[in-house]
Amino acid sequence: MLKEKLNLISDAERVQKQDMQKAASLTSIAEPLVTHMYTADPSAHVFNGKIYIYPSHDIETDSPVNDNGDQYAMRDYHVFSLDSELSEVTDHGCVLDVADVAWAEKQMWAPDAAEKNGKYYLYFPARDYQGVFRLGVASADQPCGPFVAEQQPMQGSFSIDPAVFCDDDGQHYIYFGGIWGGQLQRWASGKYQDKDIYPADDAPALLPKVAKLSDDMLEFAHPAQDIQVIDENGELILAGDTDRRFFEGPWLHKYQGKYYFSYSTGDTHKIVYATGDSPYGPFTYQGVILEPVLGWTTHHSIAEYQGKWYLFYHDCTLSGGQTHLRSMKMTELTYDKQGNIKTIKPYV
Repeated sequence: MLKEKLNLISDAERVQKQDMQKAASLTSIAEPLVTHMYTADPSAHVFNGKIYIYPSHDIETDSPVNDNGDQYAMRDYHVFSLDSELSEVTDHGCVLDVADVAWAEKQMWAPDAAEKNGKYYLYFPARDYQGVFRLGVASADQPCGPFVAEQQPMQGSFSIDPAVFCDDDGQHYIYFGGIWGGQLQRWASGKYQDKDIYPADDAPALLPKVAKLSDDMLEFAHPAQDIQVIDENGELILAGDTDRRFFEGPWLHKYQGKYYFSYSTGDTHKIVYATGDSPYGPFTYQGVILEPVLGWTTHHSIAEYQGKWYLFYHDCTLSGGQTHLRSMKMTELTYDKQGNIKTIKPYV
């Protein structure tokens, strides 16, 4: 993977050129939920009987298309809600801007949200003024915000893509991490280093992180720890196994007593999943949830609503294949009798 990373005719740039050529020929299984702006990385939750979606906000930018993700120059968050799969989506407007986050300079990427005791929390990554990704938290009295950010990032936080899971006992856990532009590879020693350190292809892949949240939902209850993603033999997935190794976009949900840990494989453009018996893992790889979509990135969430399960994701069909201008979508997610998730093909 290191060799691939150093070969910077940028995989992202190559994919964008290909996708802009084929965008018009694809027939999607789902239409964009929002068309008046570009939205990506949708994190969906059911609060007060409604689906609330917390996506990132893609904007036009002159930043170069590269594998560090500079083209994803997002600066604020909107919240959207809908009452059912087919209802009109409500845009609740801008609920948090980077200008209102004291410690953050730019690139407010994929967020997530959680609720506890009637208060709502928005978790988000952003680059601080030293260029290092940290995780922030903001709070509100309503699921649609507006949110007020804490003055400092969460202590001990790093990298990107926070996702919060509430277990049956009410305990909340936060999952995060992303390689390449997400900087996870710069924390291999436990401290930030201003250079990329990747494992060899035949060594275990970099691992996503998890921590319990504190009672006030504002900090980690303990230092973040690794999440082991293993194969059918109980061995850690290797860095060279790019069809199965973790890249970014972690998500956790629970189905019939089992924990499902899902994530993006990044440069192979799949959403895959693994299962386990604890919110800390280990998680055993099971298969593909979503085949590659139009665009370099793929990012998702999974939520149950009115007895059905739904996958929320994004692609670049609305922008004609421009990788940094994405649109969120949703489609039903189903399981077989053994609890395996049936693979979704995003186009027909």
